[in-house]
Amino acid sequence: MEERLVQVEIADGVALVTLNRPQAMNALSLALRHELAAAFRAIEADDAVRAVVLTGAGTRAFTAGLDLKELGSGETGIGNATTPDPDANPVKAMRHCTKPVIGAINGVAITGGFELALACDILIASENARFADTHARIGIMPGWGLSQELSRRIGLSRAMELSLSGNFLDACTAASWGLVNRVLPADQLLPAALCLARDIAGVDREMVRAYRALIREGFGMSFADGLALEHRLSSAANTGLAPDEIERRRGAVMARGRSQNH
Repeated sequence: MEERLVQVEIADGVALVTLNRPQAMNALSLALRHELAAAFRAIEADDAVRAVVLTGAGTRAFTAGLDLKELGSGETGIGNATTPDPDANPVKAMRHCTKPVIGAINGVAITGGFELALACDILIASENARFADTHARIGIMPGWGLSQELSRRIGLSRAMELSLSGNFLDACTAASWGLVNRVLPADQLLPAALCLARDIAGVDREMVRAYRALIREGFGMSFADGLALEHRLSSAANTGLAPDEIERRRGAVMARGRSQNH
């Protein structure tokens, strides 16, 4: 039986999603894009899943981006790849997912693969990770949000440097620029990503959903509008929390803090 192009394993409230074309550097073929979009729709509908880790099979590539051989053969058009339809657009499906997504970037993330990484909420990289935006060199405009998302992550000037040159960005520089949270040896990457995902999965489901939405929505606003959004939502959400429940949760937080010090 042929292996799936996207493998999904669910345990402890965490879905591990693996792009599974290592022989092709996990390139995003039409079939893989459809499977990945379907996987995220299924994850969104699954109440057992509270957090997601997205990674690539092997150690060479998270994903090398759109399958240029497939595009070059004329079998599929570039318009098919950038469709806004979440049934065929994995980045759109990821953005529609209300559950936090951690990208475990195990190798190169190039062009469409870079866009897939940027659709994650949190990025952790292995020492093998490298990022590149080669849209300008290929002559294709990005259609999955890179032109807007990258500058918001690392600043306008750095985004211009990467996108207009097509140069590669190594993992350590990506961390210093704030693109990834930390860089780990390859064998520690997935365990660390899964541990973080389990930490998130241990928080109240609705609180995580609402807080994530507040952060994401506010990030696209001016600072003043973001503060107004926070005030409006917190005023509505916090009034119903009983003092004894606050005290119970405070005790749990303190106990967890003590355990993390050991």
